[in-house]
Order: sequence, then C-alpha cells, then structure tokens
Amino acid sequence: MIGRLCLLALLLPVAVSADDTVRPGGIVFVDAGPVSAEMPSVRFQGKPAYVYRDGDRWTAAVGIPLETAEGVVTVSIGGDERAVTVGRYGYQEQHLTVSNPSHVNPDAAQLERIGRERKIIDAALNHYRDAPVDGVTLTAPVEGRRSSSFGLRRFFNGEARSPHKGMDIAAGEGTPILAPRAGIVVATGDYFFNGNTVIVDHGRGLVTLYCHLSRIGVAEGDEVLGGDTLGDVGSTGRVTGPHLHFGVYLNGTAVDPALLLDGAE
Repeated sequence: MIGRLCLLALLLPVAVSADDTVRPGGIVFVDAGPVSAEMPSVRFQGKPAYVYRDGDRWTAAVGIPLETAEGVVTVSIGGDERAVTVGRYGYQEQHLTVSNPSHVNPDAAQLERIGRERKIIDAALNHYRDAPVDGVTLTAPVEGRRSSSFGLRRFFNGEARSPHKGMDIAAGEGTPILAPRAGIVVATGDYFFNGNTVIVDHGRGLVTLYCHLSRIGVAEGDEVLGGDTLGDVGSTGRVTGPHLHFGVYLNGTAVDPALLLDGAE
C-alpha cells in the first residue's frame, strides 16, 4: 500500500491523477530520506508529522485536513519545502433523525459543557509523544460492516452540521472494542455528543478515537497493547443506534480510517 500511495517525491512537486487523488481527509506518504541519516523533522502546517522506518527509508504519513481547498500545499522536511497537490473530492450527504432535540440544538448550559469538553478532546487529538513506532497500519477495533461515512456532510433533523470525521462500524451493544495497536490512553470521558469515549495516543501524532461506548474499560494513563480491550460498543451520546465511531488522527488531523486499516487498498 505504502509504495502505491507515496505521492510526494524528493525535490519535486507532485501531480495527482484523478484515480490517485491526494484528497482532503486523506494521507500523503512522504519519502523523508535514508535511515542511515538521523530521523528528519517533518512538519505540516506547523505540526510534527508521523515519521517511521519503511525498509531503508524514513517515511512520513501526513494527514490532510478535510477543509483543505483544491490546490498546492507544502510539507517541510528538515526545513526544505516540498509541494503536493490536493485534488477535488466530493463527499456525499447524509440525513439523520435524532430523537433528542438537544443533540441538534443544545441550550446555553449544554453549549458551555460542549465547549469545556471540546478543549479536552482537542488536546488529546493533538497530542504528540515522541516514541518508537513500527509502520502505520491498524487492525480493526471491532468486526462489522464498515460504513464509508468519513467526510459525509451530515444533516440532523434537517439541519446542516460539520462533516463526519470518522468511520462508523456496525456492531452489537456490548461488543468488545480492541486496541488496533499499542499506545497510551490520553483521555476518557462521557461527552455530550460523543457519549462514552476513549482516546489513545500511539506515538508521533497517530491518535485513535472511540465514541458511543456502553462501557469504558481503561483509564487515562493506561498503557495498552494491540488487542487489549478498550471498552464495549454502545449507543451513548448523539446516535441513532449502537455502533462504534472510530476516528484516526495524524498531526492533529482527522483522516479516513479506511486508509490505514489492515487490508486497505
């Protein structure tokens, strides 16, 4: 997968074909030099990127924000600017009916709560920990039908809301949720929109998010290994039924989880 998705060549801007688009919400895999040299500092929009060893080369996996406009953006590698073209990509719309009106139009007290929670969640999703890492693939946290809902423009009870920044995986209430790789739990909580939530830092800016749990099985600061149970699937928060909202973040940016799951094309 990495070889076919490595869209940024050294010293040259990258043209992206219609079938191989670097899209908003996607990932650019950057060749960052030989491992015989020190691991380079790779940054995008001021944030450090996820850098790992790929054979005899350093590779950086850089998340492209959903709100990125079509055009050229730059990635900094050791201070050198490398150009990459972001193509046009059309995400679909989804219309949902939510039974709790406050989950569509929160009142003043709920908005204050949402603001407090947003700071906690954003800090966790932007967490950067310089730790040894191995590759960038993830195993599925639960088995089930994976929706292609990432990037959907959502309408709740007819009202437009922000695009969906994760993958919804269909699974029954109480299904165990397994860590897709080793990491450290950086936040847990019962949040207004997300319900019971776990956030795991896997090192160097790779962070995963698990929402709507019926039970949280870990605590902040816990070290987990791949396959450890994080909690159980539920229907807490703003949902229409039990499922797992699975989010993946690189350099603080939500990316399509399908791009990193085992077996992804």
